[in-house]
Amino acid sequence: MRSAAIIRSCCIGTLLLLWAGVCLAGGADVESTPTVILGAKDTILMRLVEVSGLHESPFLITRIDDVENGVIFAAKKTERISLANVIANTATNNTRQTFSAIAGLTIWESDAAGLQLGIGARGLNPNRTSNFTTRQNGYDISADPLGYPESYYTPPLQALERIDIVRGAGALRYGTQFGGVVNFIMREPPRQDPLTAEIMLTGGSYGFASGLARVGGTVGKTSYSVMAQYRRADGWRPNSEFDQRLGYAYVRHAITPNFRITADVTAMQYLAHQAGGLTDRQFALDPGASLRARNWFNVDWLLGSVTADWIIDSITTMRSMFFLNSSSRAALGNLDRINMIDLGGDRTMIDGVFRNIGNETTVQQDRTILGLPASILGGVRLFRGVTTQRQGTASSGSGADFQFSGRGLRDGSDFTFPNTNVAAFAEAVITLSDQIRIVPGVRAEHISTRAEGRYGLSVRDLAGNLVVDSLVDETRQRDRTILLAGIGLSYKTGPMELYANLTQNYRSITFSDLRIINPNLVVDADIADERGATADVGVRGTIDDLLSLDVSLFYLSYRDKIGEVLRSDQAPLYLPYRFRTNVGDAYTTGIEAMTEVSLTRLVGYEADEPVPDVHLMINGSVVRGRYSVPRDPSIDGNVIEYVPDVVLRTGLIVRYGSFRSSLLLSHTGRQFTDATNAEFSASAVSGALAAYRVVDLTMTYTISPVVVELTCNNLLDARYATRRAEAYPGPGLIPAEPRSIFLGMRLTL
Repeated sequence: MRSAAIIRSCCIGTLLLLWAGVCLAGGADVESTPTVILGAKDTILMRLVEVSGLHESPFLITRIDDVENGVIFAAKKTERISLANVIANTATNNTRQTFSAIAGLTIWESDAAGLQLGIGARGLNPNRTSNFTTRQNGYDISADPLGYPESYYTPPLQALERIDIVRGAGALRYGTQFGGVVNFIMREPPRQDPLTAEIMLTGGSYGFASGLARVGGTVGKTSYSVMAQYRRADGWRPNSEFDQRLGYAYVRHAITPNFRITADVTAMQYLAHQAGGLTDRQFALDPGASLRARNWFNVDWLLGSVTADWIIDSITTMRSMFFLNSSSRAALGNLDRINMIDLGGDRTMIDGVFRNIGNETTVQQDRTILGLPASILGGVRLFRGVTTQRQGTASSGSGADFQFSGRGLRDGSDFTFPNTNVAAFAEAVITLSDQIRIVPGVRAEHISTRAEGRYGLSVRDLAGNLVVDSLVDETRQRDRTILLAGIGLSYKTGPMELYANLTQNYRSITFSDLRIINPNLVVDADIADERGATADVGVRGTIDDLLSLDVSLFYLSYRDKIGEVLRSDQAPLYLPYRFRTNVGDAYTTGIEAMTEVSLTRLVGYEADEPVPDVHLMINGSVVRGRYSVPRDPSIDGNVIEYVPDVVLRTGLIVRYGSFRSSLLLSHTGRQFTDATNAEFSASAVSGALAAYRVVDLTMTYTISPVVVELTCNNLLDARYATRRAEAYPGPGLIPAEPRSIFLGMRLTL
């Protein structure tokens, strides 16, 4: 019934927005114009022209148009990764290589196959990319974008056309996250061929095997694509094998030259054995050890979308996207501190089910306002999500038997989290001159988060006898309406652009903040939402095929930043745990720079000369992040967690005929994992993470129609860790994978 109501609401919202767009088109106060290239004169708008494919560029990062597919990118910190230019091990979803040209990213390597994407920036926790809005083809793919924004599904990099990243300014169009948005765009089928096929096979170290098959084409007015992928590995540590299956289908039909419908569906399932964490001492002795043999993780993800694109007239377009997510994940294992031996006994299971449905509708117009050319974008978002999360006692076995048993939920909780989100947003690109554009924007958002359910309350005496055993009913609801505003400025001179942007940000508390039971983590019952703002000032541009550059300064401020501090149990054990709360105000500031230069062009060779095209890529950030909490001297002035002072990635890319290679060096500086800036804890859930360096090498050779790929990840066999976990995949220090080698083949028919 609720889903039906949401669908009706989405339809009504779409019709209302369309009506508003038509009214705006006929308004007396605003003059229509056929201009499409802002600032140019006597230019005829050609709405029916489509460009197939991306502009060819030799650089890893390409620029995004000011306005594209119902999104305004002008005057914002944006980056586009074109997968055709990336020389990386995409079979393993290698984030370090694929995102190598994105300045300032911190990466968690929780598994060796990229099952879960973990990226952060500017002091934002990389945990399952939860501080970014994550999307596929423009729609949400996380568990719940506001209530539980963790991404358990990562689109297969082998199937992507590009990845678009918008930093904090993405809050106005995409949502309220501090990080911005990461949008994965799947490859579209070819428009000239009725049938094409592609097969990718990869094998490598530790039993890794991957196979991907894809067919697609265009018949008349209909384009289609179907893909299937299978991946598995034994893992480099004991108890770390996994098995993953993924399917994707896409169809687009042009009903008329001005109206088309696109639909896609994604299904993914994987089961992963989790080797757990280590203490610092155990990691130093043998990072390949595993002290948890009974921890498992299972994910079933189902996504779908239907999008209507309508060219209403010569100046007005509309896009309406319906999307749904019907998914689940279950975690099973021993959550006790890693310095406590697993002697068997009951395990803990956390079972989550996510049912989301929503619509985003945007209307874009190109016109003049007070004689100035402008592109105006307005839209609405309607979203309803219901998450069910249960935690309790499970079997005492060692297998992947995801069933509550014994005392079951009496030792845990059973909650439903209904979440409603209604938003309206508007932005414009106003051309003041041939060089100057101003981009104002606003977003109004209403969020209603509710928690209703019960949890077990058990108290035992010193002899272990159960003296209190009851179930406590609990209901919480938080309703808030927020208004976010932003403004950007762009000045273009020749091939370079100066840009500046100031945008308000907001992040609501998550369902995990409302109810979770974990001996390593305690959540403040009075935890509240975060607010803040992001400012960017930078210069970027591309000079022919010689140089690509993007250098920017940023400042990110928080009020009531949510973080974790180290605390201890009461006597007699005094065991350490993390306490999650609003630590206080904070800020991060720094410089992010990325440049890629063609050494071949630099010494005077032309693009058509038969010499290797050698590119040098240098990408780095220097960041300072500090807490400002005068009321708590133990926190005031401390370094924000997950803020390495330096992140540097540099690579040498060689292209020569059928041969391509990439040698990448990644350096991440030392960082803390909690606001207390603890150097060490006995349970290893808090403590500093040492700086580390990793070298990756990838080479490909094409003998049409076959491409052969050889990759060596972690070429110098560095031993390092990127994160400390307080729960799954097992509390403690999580070691990253050592040297591994992969051989792959791609056949296109």
